[in-house]
Amino acid sequence: MSTRTIFAAQDQARTGRFHLRTMFTTGMGVFSDGYSLSSIAIVLPLVLASFGRHSLTGIQSSLLTGSALAGMALGALVFGVLGNRGRKRYYGIDVVVMAVTALAQAFVPDVAWLIAVRFLFGIGAGADYVLSPTILGEHANVRDRGKLMLIGFGVSWVTGAALAGVVDLLCHAAGLSGGDTWRIVLAFGALPALTVVYLRRRLPETARFLARVRGDAAATAAVLAEVHAEEQVRRDLAGVRLVDRRSVLHYLARNRQAIVTSCVLWFLFDVIGYSSGLYGPTLIAKGLGLSPEVFTLVTYAAFSIPALLLAAAIVDKRGRRRMTAQWSVAAALALVAFGAYKDAVGIMAPGVALVLLGLFTVTGGVANAVPTSGMNGVELTPTKARTVVQGITVASGRAGATIAAFVFPALFAHLGESVAIYFLAAVTAVAAAVAWATLPEAAGRSLEAASDEELEGATTAPSPTPTETAA
Repeated sequence: MSTRTIFAAQDQARTGRFHLRTMFTTGMGVFSDGYSLSSIAIVLPLVLASFGRHSLTGIQSSLLTGSALAGMALGALVFGVLGNRGRKRYYGIDVVVMAVTALAQAFVPDVAWLIAVRFLFGIGAGADYVLSPTILGEHANVRDRGKLMLIGFGVSWVTGAALAGVVDLLCHAAGLSGGDTWRIVLAFGALPALTVVYLRRRLPETARFLARVRGDAAATAAVLAEVHAEEQVRRDLAGVRLVDRRSVLHYLARNRQAIVTSCVLWFLFDVIGYSSGLYGPTLIAKGLGLSPEVFTLVTYAAFSIPALLLAAAIVDKRGRRRMTAQWSVAAALALVAFGAYKDAVGIMAPGVALVLLGLFTVTGGVANAVPTSGMNGVELTPTKARTVVQGITVASGRAGATIAAFVFPALFAHLGESVAIYFLAAVTAVAAAVAWATLPEAAGRSLEAASDEELEGATTAPSPTPTETAA
C-alpha cells in the first residue's frame, strides 16, 4: 500500500465541518499578526509623538515597524526545525507568546522597550506562520486546499488589519488621548490570539506527520478514521509502517529549485506588500488627504478583502502559477500608472489616486495570495522536510518585509513618492517572471504528487513481531 492510497480518503473528502474549524483555528494566529503589523502602521505617529519623536522616515520608525518582522524570521527558522518533532506539539505556544507580548505593549516605558517587545511578538508570529499553514495544508482535501489556505491566511490577515483601523477609530471617537489610544490599539491584538488557544490544543496531529515522520500506523489510522470517518483505513493500516527514512537534507537538495522559487517569491512580494502596508497609512495616505485609520479601512475593506476572496475563488481552478504570474503583470502596470499620474500632475487628485491605488491593491492582492499564504512551501515540499522548508520560506519573506521597512521610507524621503512606486513596480514585474518561469503547479494534486515525495522510501512491510525485534 502506498501513502497515496492511505491519504486518498482525506484528499477526496468533501469540505466539511472539520475543515472549516481547522481553517478558523489556524487562521486566527494570522489574524492577530495582520492586526499587530497594521496597527503599528496606524498608530506610528502617535507612538513617536508620545516619546518625543516625530520623523516617520527615521531609524526609530523603521525599527518599530521592522522589529516584529525580524523576530518572525527567527521564530520561523527555530520552529521550522521543531515542527519536525510534531506539528501539534508546539501548537498553541505560538499564540500564547503573541497574546502576552501584544498585551505587554501597553506597558512599555519607551521606544526601545516597545521595539524589544515587538521583536518577541514576532517570534511567536513566525512560529505560527510555520505551523498553521502546514497543519491546515496537511489536513485539507485536494479540491479546496488552495481555497482553504487563502481564506484561512490571506483573508484572515487583511481582516485583522481592517480591525486595527476600527479599534483606532473607536478610540478617537471616545476622545482618548494619543498616548492612551496607541497603547489600547496595540494591546487589543492579544484578544484574537487568545480565542484559539483551547481550539489549537484540541486539533489532532496530522496523519501525514504521524505516518511519514513518526511512522506510527496506529495513530495515523486513528486520526484518519476520526476526521474522515473511514474505518476501512484502520483495517488497511494494521501492522503497516509508513515512515520515510530519507533525511531532511536529501529533500532540501532534491527539491531545491522549488524551494528557491518559493523563497524568492515570498521575499519579493513582501518587499511589495509591506512597503505599502507599513507606510501606506502614514506616507501614502498623507498625499491622499486621508487619516491613517481611514486609509487602512478603505484599502483593506474595499480592496484587499475582495481581492483575496476573488483569489480564493479561482486558485484551485486557474492554478497557482498562472494566477500569480498574470495578476503580477497587472499589478505592475497599475503601479506604473500610479507613478506616471503622480509625475504628470504633481499634486494628485485624491479620487483618481485612490482609484489607481485600489487597482494595484486588488491586482496585487490576487498576485501575492499564493506566495504570502505559505502555500508554496507546504505544497512543494515532502512531509519529512515540510516545516523546515516552511521556516526558510517564511524567513525569506520576513527578510523582504524587513528590507521594505528600511528601504521604502528612504526612497520616499530622498527620491520622492513616484520613484518609490516605480521601484515597487519593477519588483512586481520580476516576481511575475519568476512565477511564470519556475513555479511548479500544485493545483488539483495531492501533497505527495505536488512535492514528488519519494514514496518508495517508505517502509510498507508489516511491522516486525516482538520475536523478530529481539533477534
